[in-house]
Amino acid sequence: MEKRLYEMLKTQAEAEKAKALLSLDLLGKFPAGIGDHSTGDYYKNANEALMMLVDANDKLETLSELDIFQTKL
Repeated sequence: MEKRLYEMLKTQAEAEKAKALLSLDLLGKFPAGIGDHSTGDYYKNANEALMMLVDANDKLETLSELDIFQTKL
């Protein structure tokens, strides 16, 4: 994979991870400030943030594996 493409994808995944962590942090510290204050919205927002974190971590892991594979070629 071309280095600039790799770096762009990695940077994007890191930004997604930071956004997810911030969302989870805000949900934990200021739950009343999210959505229309219903329990359903709170759980939905928390689950969305968690899925964003999982996706970002998966992307970073995959990119790391690709980087290792590329350096062995």
